[in-house]
This record gives sequence, C-alpha cells and structure tokens, in this order.
Amino acid sequence: MVILPMSRRNLSFICQNCGADFSRWQGKCEACGEWNTLSEEGADRASSPGRRVRGGRLFALEPLTGEAHEAPRLPSGIAEFDRVTGGGFVRGSVLLVGGDPGIGKSTLLIQAAASLARAGHRAVYISGEEAVAQVRLRAERLGLRETAVELAAETSVEDIIATLSEGMTPRLIVIDSIQTMWTELIESAPGTVTQVRGSAQALIRYAKRSGATIILVGHVTKEGQIAGPRVVEHMVDAVLSFEGEGSRQFRIIRAVKNRFGPTDEIGVFEMTGSGLREVTNPSDLFLSARDPASPGTAVFAGIEGTRPLLVEMQALVAPTSLGTPRRTVVGWDPSRLSMVLAVLEAHCDVRLSSHDVYFNVAGGLRIQEPAADLAAAAALVSSLTNVPLPPDSVYFGEVSLSGAIRPVAHAASRLKEATKLGFSRAMAPESAPDAAGSGLKITNVTSLAALVTEIEGSQHEGLNSRIRRVTAR
Repeated sequence: MVILPMSRRNLSFICQNCGADFSRWQGKCEACGEWNTLSEEGADRASSPGRRVRGGRLFALEPLTGEAHEAPRLPSGIAEFDRVTGGGFVRGSVLLVGGDPGIGKSTLLIQAAASLARAGHRAVYISGEEAVAQVRLRAERLGLRETAVELAAETSVEDIIATLSEGMTPRLIVIDSIQTMWTELIESAPGTVTQVRGSAQALIRYAKRSGATIILVGHVTKEGQIAGPRVVEHMVDAVLSFEGEGSRQFRIIRAVKNRFGPTDEIGVFEMTGSGLREVTNPSDLFLSARDPASPGTAVFAGIEGTRPLLVEMQALVAPTSLGTPRRTVVGWDPSRLSMVLAVLEAHCDVRLSSHDVYFNVAGGLRIQEPAADLAAAAALVSSLTNVPLPPDSVYFGEVSLSGAIRPVAHAASRLKEATKLGFSRAMAPESAPDAAGSGLKITNVTSLAALVTEIEGSQHEGLNSRIRRVTAR
C-alpha cells in the first residue's frame, strides 16, 4: 500500500503593523522594527499553488487624446464635508475615514447619509460593530429617525455586495468599519491585515463597477495612523482624518490624500447634543475664549488649504531646577519649536536653556505650516518677560536659521481675515502687501531680532534689560 503524503497547508506570517509577509515566525518584524506583531495566517485561496486560473478577457485600449470630462460630483449637503472632499462625492470613488474612537466618525457619516436620503438618493449604512437598533438610537438622538437611510448589520463582504447589487444602485454606502469585514476567499480572522486588504479590494472593485460611492471607516492606532496595512490607503481614492479631543467640542476633518481635490483643506465642526454642527467662521470660534491681557499669547494668521484661519498660540516659560529643561508641545511640530528656541538664543540673546517651555495651540487645532514661527517666537518672548503683546496684532512669518524672516504664501488672505475680525496691526515679512486702505497697519519684520526690538519699543521698560534680568535669575 502506497501512502501518499498529505498536502501541506500554505502558511505565512504577516506583520499586523505594516503588512510585511514572512515565511516563518520571528520575534521582530524586519520591515518596521516592531516586536511580536507577526501573526500566522493562511494563504489566499485565489493565490494558492495549483489553483486553476481562467483565461483573461480582452478589453479595449483607448488613445491618450480625447475629451477630458470633469468627474461628476454629488454634494453631500454638508458644506464643510464637501470642502474637504473637493466639492462632493465622485461616482465610483472610495473614501477611507479614520479617527480616534468616539471622535464622531459615525455621527458625521450618518448625517451625510441622511442628507443624501432627503435629496432623493439611495443611501445605505452598514455597521459591523453595532446592531441596527443601536444605529437607530443614534439617528433618533440626531433627529434623523424619519430619513430613508437603509440600515444593516453585516460583516460578510460577499453577502453585502450581493444585497447591494439587487435593485437600484446606491449613491452612498457607508461601511463601519473595514476592520470588522471579512471575505470567504481568505482564511484569516476578521481584522487581520490579510482580511482588511482583501475586503477593501472587493468593495473597491464593486464601487468602480457600479458607480456607487463607498466610505470605509477605519480605526486608528495609538500613534494616530489608520490601523491595518498601509496599502489600503494607496488603494482608495481619498483618505480623510477626523481629528479632535474628547474634552473639546471642536472637530476637524482633514484630507490626507485626495485624487479628486486638494489635500490641504480642512472642515471644522462643533460637537453638540444634536450632532455635529458646521462652523462657518472658525477664526471667530478659536478666538472666542481669548484673554488679550495675558502674557505668552499671540494670534497667528494662518492658512489651511484655501481658508485663512486665525488661532491663538500660547507659551509658558518658567525657570527649572532640572538639569535638562522640559519642552512640551501640543498642536505644533516639536522640532520647529526647538529651532525657534535656538535662533532666539543665538541671534537675539534670549537665554532659555535654564527654563521649561510649554507650548500649546488653542482650540485643539494642529498647525503644520512654517509661517507660525514668528507668532511662536512672539509668544515665547512675551511669556519670558511677563509682558502681554498688543491685543490688536496678528503675527505670521517663517524664521530661518540665520534669524531672518522669510516671506510666506497667501499674505493678502491672512491680512484680509485679520481685518474682518477687527485686528488693526500685523507683524509680517517685508513681502506682505500694503493694506493701508483696509485700516490695517503692517509692520514689516526683517529678522527675529527686529521682532524683539519691536516688542521692546511698545513697552515702557526696555525689554533687553528685562530679558537679562529674567535670564540671570
């Protein structure tokens, strides 16, 4: 009797952090450097050796020349959401929305689905984490119980696609969340890298074939990155990040990737008892609780996408008894703060090496542009000397390593926003346009030392002597 060898099951070990594939288990992932992230998973049935593959079908090739039509868009009915997506939902597009748990992702998306349903479009909300009754309770709290949004609690991708293929094609499909979906073509548990990638690929293929817009909700890691393989972010058409803190009422949605629109736009919302409310004038909201007489605060005239935005930057400089002073930053790049501190010490004789520095952007906003350097430096000098800055002034400009103030883009829009909110002075680079007709007085700053001198001239006591006295303690 001949004993045939048993067929060996194809296994692979996949890193749950970066998606790297290995043939054997090991403690450390060689791709991302993380420990104990490799998980044993079965090989995909579609790629198993020996599986018969049908012959490919022929498709038509088109020339490069021809008419280019703008992608048709469907407005969501939420202006701040449409601003981030580039004007609305594009047919056949797939969006990935990520954010911390409880930040309001499900609330925003069910509001968008209800808005489309009111306009007569078919909208479907599929939850893999909550029962239909739980989704209904949220809709009732938001006042959306009577809208014609179709609900389902399902996690099988094959069943979802088969159900959606029946009847009229939906215009919007919300999948909450992609980490709970699974496909029977893959022998892995839901939430693993292989299942997330396979489920996303099947849903994207359905969206491109049917023309429906699909929004995938994704969990985030403790570092703020969307959980799962990074290849999913490359597969979708847009990646939106929903930011904010649970203790604050402000929520910001930002486009990280967008094939059909800008990637630097933001939408601002306020969390209320009846859901997310659009904030049409974010500058007024971010400055509503400002104390103009407090030292260590400066108003920064920034730009987020095409929208000018005024926000308060706060600094606290305090003497320390530690050998290494603390540097704590919230809402800004810590490396940028270290550079501004070094330039202040090297070129302005402002000694901060024996002081702790705490820096914060008020309102929970995260500033990314280098134009905030000048406002940050002004707030630091103000806190160090305990002298408040003029309450009617705004600041913007990039600080170079030589101490010079470099020009920044969209200066006219920044000044116009400052004038609209009642500010009368601006500390800006030399290239800032003349705004004399608007009643705004512009002080051109050429170097960081000139900023210190300007602050000194606005006080009764010499600032340099005050700085020397403070740093000598």
